[in-house]
Amino acid sequence: MASKTTKAPQATTAIPQFTPKDYSSFLLAGALCCTITHGAMTPIDVVKTRIQIDPAYKKLNILTGTRHVIATEGPKALLTGFGPTAVGYLAQGGAKFAGYEYWKKKGVESVGGPEAAVKYRTAIYLGSASIAEFFADILLTPLEATRIRLVSDRTYATGLVTGFTRLAREGGVRELYAGFVPILCKQIPYAIGQFTVNEFCHEIAFRSMSEETRRTLSSTSKFTIQLGSGIIAGFAAAILSQPADTLLSQINKGHGPKGSMSHRLAVLAREAGVRGLFAGLGPRMIMTAGLVSGQFLLYGAIKEALGAPPGLEIHKETSAVI
Repeated sequence: MASKTTKAPQATTAIPQFTPKDYSSFLLAGALCCTITHGAMTPIDVVKTRIQIDPAYKKLNILTGTRHVIATEGPKALLTGFGPTAVGYLAQGGAKFAGYEYWKKKGVESVGGPEAAVKYRTAIYLGSASIAEFFADILLTPLEATRIRLVSDRTYATGLVTGFTRLAREGGVRELYAGFVPILCKQIPYAIGQFTVNEFCHEIAFRSMSEETRRTLSSTSKFTIQLGSGIIAGFAAAILSQPADTLLSQINKGHGPKGSMSHRLAVLAREAGVRGLFAGLGPRMIMTAGLVSGQFLLYGAIKEALGAPPGLEIHKETSAVI
């Protein structure tokens, strides 16, 4: 125990001083990891969205829904919305990951440093994820609206440019950002689940091993911890954000009454009920577990390839820079 307590203060004395170049690396790594993973998950997202908004898909699961899409619309239909998905999450991912790194560091500084931050780490995780996601969603919302229109109505447009142009021309800024409030309700819980649960999964794993074991972890062990933490965080993110994800799909298809956004959301939620709000959760949990775990693995690998510094860790009893 004596050895452990003498090492902890040394590890928690310094806060990394990230440069603009470091943040640009965080932004690029976040952008690439999100656009790659979300782009790869497009077929699952197509089926999930259909289950949420199309009565013909209500009783289908991911496998039967996929077969139905192929049978009725052809294999290419599974890539509907790929353009806005890739571009939207390129922008959103960069802002989210770089923003999380920035706001977590600011949170640590605001409470007096890494040692003091251990006590407030949950609040720092929650706050950093929420603020980063808020600004990222300003970039994401118009492209997400375009994606949902393309997925829900195959005749709406031929792709990203024509879909975005039509939506902007017919509805203007108001229509492009019609889903901003519900997307915040979806993405902020998603980001909280993604980052906070991932942080605590790593903390639990690290606290179960000695300092020496942690320093000498093999690449396989590190990969296993990252993958397992990402999968669990993905499940949490999916569950927390599922009701708002369903409402967002409905809003962007034009469902619901006229009036304020809060009124429309309340009416749609009441009409859907608990079961309706969680329609498509199974496929989305599978998709999100793959997304989140893949993003963290890619984010770390890309940061390392870019020569970016490690992020700030404030885990209990293991505070350090990793």
